[in-house]
Amino acid sequence: MDIAAYEASGGYLAVRNAIRDLQPADVQAKVKDSNLRGRGGAGFPTGIKWGLVPMGPDAGTKYLVCNADEMEPNTFKDRLLMEGVPHQLIEGMLVAGYAIQATTGYIFLRGEYVKSAERLNAALAEARAAGLLGKNILGSGWSFELSVHTGAGRYICGEETALINSLEGRRANPRAKPPFPQIAGAWGRPTVVNNVESLSNLPHIINNGAEWFKGLSQGKSKDGGTKLYGCSGRVKRGGIYELPIGTSAREIIEEHAGGMRDGYTLKCWLPGGASTDFLMPEHLDLPMDFDSISKAGSRMGTGLIMAVDQTANMVSLVRNLEEFFARESCGWCTPCRDGLPWSVKMLIALEEGRGRMEDIEQLTKLTKALGPGRTFCAHAPGAMEPLQSALKFFRAEFEAGVAPAGTADADANIGLTGVVVNAKVA
Repeated sequence: MDIAAYEASGGYLAVRNAIRDLQPADVQAKVKDSNLRGRGGAGFPTGIKWGLVPMGPDAGTKYLVCNADEMEPNTFKDRLLMEGVPHQLIEGMLVAGYAIQATTGYIFLRGEYVKSAERLNAALAEARAAGLLGKNILGSGWSFELSVHTGAGRYICGEETALINSLEGRRANPRAKPPFPQIAGAWGRPTVVNNVESLSNLPHIINNGAEWFKGLSQGKSKDGGTKLYGCSGRVKRGGIYELPIGTSAREIIEEHAGGMRDGYTLKCWLPGGASTDFLMPEHLDLPMDFDSISKAGSRMGTGLIMAVDQTANMVSLVRNLEEFFARESCGWCTPCRDGLPWSVKMLIALEEGRGRMEDIEQLTKLTKALGPGRTFCAHAPGAMEPLQSALKFFRAEFEAGVAPAGTADADANIGLTGVVVNAKVA
């Protein structure tokens, strides 16, 4: 974790070589050729994102932001990188900052990651003392300041424009796009937001080249590099594993996580955090990359699998997830602000055996009404993914929560507020 040990293992060679031998456009080209796709969940190609930033002597002030606000349920990979190799992230930000000619960088860190903050700040002090941060870095004429900004604990800050608003001291509401942050981001200036894992790959791409990075996938995917995969749930060895991108879900669960614990079988699985669609055991042989999982009807997201065993009640599981999403809504748009609590109320009724068939139909309609293009950002559409897939694969469990006909709850009309109106007394 200290700079001496990091440099002894080749640390900061990438930024030194980039500044000495490469133009910013050359660094961008290397990253684009490497097929590195964003590791925060969306999978957008990193080099292409950089290519949208205005360059040249008249471009003015630009910002680089590391999205370290890791709050997706079941996701805990970036924490390990920041706690274990903080200088790698700093060097990655130096490479990215040089590539887009940013003048200032921020690590927007989840407030609960206290140990990460301590280690990152200690590493920043070492890098600054070594002349790797500040004015005229390594005599190049390029200056770059970098600091840690701890968040106040809102999941919506993982959305890049809400993050930027929070960084500016504003309420963490998403912004309308376009304009995209690469054109008008923090304080109205061009801004690139990259994930911790994405940035941590950059020193290795510069040191070893794009072809080497693409080769790390071992032909399992057209995407480049390795991926930090994870697995939680009732498996024998839950954790994080660095593997070639495109490794199958079966290998991750059965080999690296050791398979399900004795007495438990796999019922379904989430491929990459709470805001992805459930997949079934028959999907286990799919490559865990962005395109393959998308074609199966889900998203790879962060690549951290949650294995659900046969004892889980899907209504209860989904209700738990939707309560989280409802609580974390910024409240900016009506479908998300009102639709998510409404889904929770109906799920609670079904969970307690007092639901109605109309509730199931209404939940199905909500998955469309809160879907992509219907809300201001991707929060509500992400929340609908586990719900819509649970309804698709496990509808019988939802129907089991319908109250018998003739009871008050079964005949009630439950409005948005959860108030029961027009109840028929049996």
